[in-house]
Amino acid sequence: MKKLLIALIAGAFALGSVAATAQTPQGDKTPAAPVDQKALKAERDAAKAKAAAMTPEEKAAAKKAKRAEKQKALGATEKAGQEGGASPQAQAAEGAKAAKESKAQPKALPTKEEKQKALKEQEKKASGQ
Repeated sequence: MKKLLIALIAGAFALGSVAATAQTPQGDKTPAAPVDQKALKAERDAAKAKAAAMTPEEKAAAKKAKRAEKQKALGATEKAGQEGGASPQAQAAEGAKAAKESKAQPKALPTKEEKQKALKEQEKKASGQ
């Protein structure tokens, strides 16, 4: 009985691993774009030299500017993620667009005479007269 249980577990493991490998995409795998390591190192060294040459006041100002930029980006992300998703201006624009589309829809004719008149006008237009 134990041998049967072990065989079933081994078979399930084998089938599971086959299924897992079958789900990986085998499409067109393009290699990553080549990166110029020397240029990256030169940029990094230049940034380090510039930071070393800064005075403490300049460093504090740069730090403050970077923090303000981060806060601004975070605020924009936070606004976009709030419940309701869109800002009030975007919702107003959507409402105006919906109103414009509803105006483009043909209006229902309330009386039989108006329906007949509209039908005759359509027939005239269709016949080219």
